[in-house]
Amino acid sequence: MARGTDGCTPYRGLILDFVGVLTGGVQAALHSWCASEGLAPDAWRITLADLPEGRELYAALESGRLSQAEWNRRTAPLLGVDDHHNLMGRAWSGVRPAVNMIALARAARRAGYTVALLSNSFGLDPYDPYEALGVWKLFDVTVISEREGIAKPDPEIYQRTLERMDLPGEACVFVDDNPGNLPPAAALGITTVHADGQADTVKRLSSLLGILPAAGRVHR
Repeated sequence: MARGTDGCTPYRGLILDFVGVLTGGVQAALHSWCASEGLAPDAWRITLADLPEGRELYAALESGRLSQAEWNRRTAPLLGVDDHHNLMGRAWSGVRPAVNMIALARAARRAGYTVALLSNSFGLDPYDPYEALGVWKLFDVTVISEREGIAKPDPEIYQRTLERMDLPGEACVFVDDNPGNLPPAAALGITTVHADGQADTVKRLSSLLGILPAAGRVHR
């Protein structure tokens, strides 16, 4: 068992999503970028989530069926943006790391937990969001949908994560901001935590794991 500040816990693994868990200010950054491009503040969300063609392109990006460069080229006109070069990187330029969650992940690893990233990718080239926010080195295991060819909530991607961690589901905690991604993990015996945007998410997770992280600071 991993040992935290409160002694032993039943957990030995921590699995973290990326967007909404290890990132901060995503919606505000995307709204600001849209405004800078002369678009409606919610144009990014509408194009990627509500527009059928936009949804299809983003799903293809997540599963690795479409490169980020090609996604940039095909999504820019849907948004109404003339320049498609590094579209994802430009839109994400204002997103910041969630320093308190990152500090907790680092503390968990020091305490003996196996720490994994389980993320639905939105491309790695030309813009690598994990590198840009300095989180690659936090993890013992990284499972990225683009590389796997499948994405959450497909149960297979959770099973692959457990296999690479060499842990049973009952020994792991999974944190994700999308409630739809939690049931497949729970079905494998994983304890799930919804990162619902509330300030106490890190505190709740810290209590669950028996870990008190140091003050958050990002190390790149």
